[in-house]
Amino acid sequence: MSESVAVLRTSPVQLGGQVSEEQAYFHQFFWTFPPCIEAFRPCKSLVSIDGTHLYEKYSGTLLVAIAQDENSNIILVAFALVEGKNAASLLFFLSHLRQHVTPQPGILVISDRHNGIKAALEAPDGGWLLPNAYRAFCIRHVAAKFALSFKGKDARRFLVNAAYAKTEVEFDYWFDILRSEDPAMCDWANRINYAQWTQHRDEGRRFGYMTTNISECVNSILKDVRNLPCV
Repeated sequence: MSESVAVLRTSPVQLGGQVSEEQAYFHQFFWTFPPCIEAFRPCKSLVSIDGTHLYEKYSGTLLVAIAQDENSNIILVAFALVEGKNAASLLFFLSHLRQHVTPQPGILVISDRHNGIKAALEAPDGGWLLPNAYRAFCIRHVAAKFALSFKGKDARRFLVNAAYAKTEVEFDYWFDILRSEDPAMCDWANRINYAQWTQHRDEGRRFGYMTTNISECVNSILKDVRNLPCV
């Protein structure tokens, strides 16, 4: 498609201890299409980021950025094939996403708490530093981490209810219940910036989206594609 954005990064091949000038390995590939770029402009200022594993002979990871318009239609806006979900590959993906698709100020990135995403968003030259962009965590992933330290379905439910609370009064109600279960649970939650996991402190930037479920839906749609060769 004319005017599509395609960024290919290769790695050098060494033959006999020397770098070959004629050969290179496929390393990373970012792409998006003009309709994706145009479609994002009137969308909510939010993107959901996620990755899914590829299969067959050449393993790797497909990264996808997903948005929603005012009618809650799901729009895939950018893609990347990378070696894995690590800081370097995520910086490659997110920096090109910012440059080519989401240059608008105030974009919120919702994702899991992967350290690679954190490093990429905090990179000085990535374009995602405050106040130009914001980050929020998927509460489903936060609750899963919480459950590794604290057992019991009720405690996890109380944390999720606190996260979904739309007012400070409602949040305090559920957080007090959580504290009565075990004060250590509140101490754990308090180590996370409230603006990144609670709805009542997000200043409306989440548009009510507390999870990366739209990304998970797209991953399931791409299930068969993940078995196809990259080239």
